[in-house]
Amino acid sequence: MALKTDVLVIGGGPGGYVAAIKAGQLGLRALVVDYDPLGGECLNYGCIPSKALINAAGALYKPQKAKAFGLSADGLSLDWSRVVAWKGQLIGAFNKSIGVLIKANKGEVINGRAKLTGKNSAEIAMTAGGAQSVEFGHAIIATGSYTTAIPGFAIDGKDILGSKEALDLTEAPKALLVVGAGVIGLEIGTFFAKLGTKVAVVEFLPDILSVIEKDMTVPVSRVLQRLGVDLHLSSKAKAWSRKDGRLEAAIETPEGEKKIACDKILLAVGRAPRTKDLGLEKAGVELDQRGHIVVDTEMMSSVPSIYAVGDCVGQPYLAHKASREGILAAQSIAGKPLEPRGAVPWAVFTDPEISWVGETEGEAKARGAQVLVGRFPFSASGRAQAVRETEGFCKVVADAGSRKILGAGFVGPNASDLVGEACLAVSLGATLDQVAATIHPHPTLNEAFVEACESALGHPVHALPASALARA
Repeated sequence: MALKTDVLVIGGGPGGYVAAIKAGQLGLRALVVDYDPLGGECLNYGCIPSKALINAAGALYKPQKAKAFGLSADGLSLDWSRVVAWKGQLIGAFNKSIGVLIKANKGEVINGRAKLTGKNSAEIAMTAGGAQSVEFGHAIIATGSYTTAIPGFAIDGKDILGSKEALDLTEAPKALLVVGAGVIGLEIGTFFAKLGTKVAVVEFLPDILSVIEKDMTVPVSRVLQRLGVDLHLSSKAKAWSRKDGRLEAAIETPEGEKKIACDKILLAVGRAPRTKDLGLEKAGVELDQRGHIVVDTEMMSSVPSIYAVGDCVGQPYLAHKASREGILAAQSIAGKPLEPRGAVPWAVFTDPEISWVGETEGEAKARGAQVLVGRFPFSASGRAQAVRETEGFCKVVADAGSRKILGAGFVGPNASDLVGEACLAVSLGATLDQVAATIHPHPTLNEAFVEACESALGHPVHALPASALARA
């Protein structure tokens, strides 16, 4: 006998489980099907475990920086196997919490793989064995994405690692080659460098973090150099082999071929949507050329009974984007649609962190907008100086006529937390004047946002205006 549910959610990640919870709050019964523990890539293999390990490595590294103001912590060590074990406990607790939340909101969870058999039906291959047919009013596809490979570098979990395998290492490798200088590669490469690993990064493009404006990545490049990370830009990983009990990678650089000895190779060259073997074609769901599910602003696919959210519908591949889209889908199915998702903020947990929301300076100028741009360096921040975290700056981009804030971001200490206020400013259409007139507590890092707005207006308080700098 077929199970019947109002909403079938395929995928229990930040898009799927949030959609199921919201559906329950709106009076719909949801059935979540996933072969992984609840939380998806983000909780189990990405966002949460990587930030836990980044924090642990940062705690070990920070006393080295603190020597400059008199802290002596010689002999400090970190038992990485215990850190990884703690990370596992953290994830397990969140897995259970998500299950409790789904159940509390009238939902059900089945461990298995679901495949559409029609516009209102699916078949579940149960992990425990056997199959179960399902009939649904609507479905939400939230299957995420997977790590892509390059020729000759297939992930085997032993020598060639994806992010999942890298985050499960119980000891830091002596030497690590990271293929790809994007967000994942640099986040993981940075925390291993802080543990004492010799890290080399090879990137096909001429810049690191190519999705981010170059001025925001310069402070990260400086810190990578201080950590002893070897960057090979405009370069290509060609092949690898075993030599003298270790690995040796051949890379093609602008200066010619080089050989890099290492113990592990981390592949971080990109991700692709997980939309194969879901029965989408049989159900008549339209895909784009890259395999993403085509959806409208309410996350409905070409088939009215089937919705899709998260990585499987397109870039950016971000957990908070997926969660918002899950809410949009549930609201639409319940007949209570919301406004489209709005600007999606970025948060990159390198050292220093980078965050951004809204239009960048380059994007605004590319569409012909006249803009005001303001910056405030953390080197001029009393709080940043007091905590010895002065790398980076806040940047604001606003329309020159209305002074409405188009975009804003941070590169520096706690950038991922600081961008929240900028998200609200962009969402509400706040102006430079409104932010500048808002009293912020002192001394705090988020004063940088006010100062950057003042700078865009031409009268910063704690930094020289751009006009004065030009005359100097």
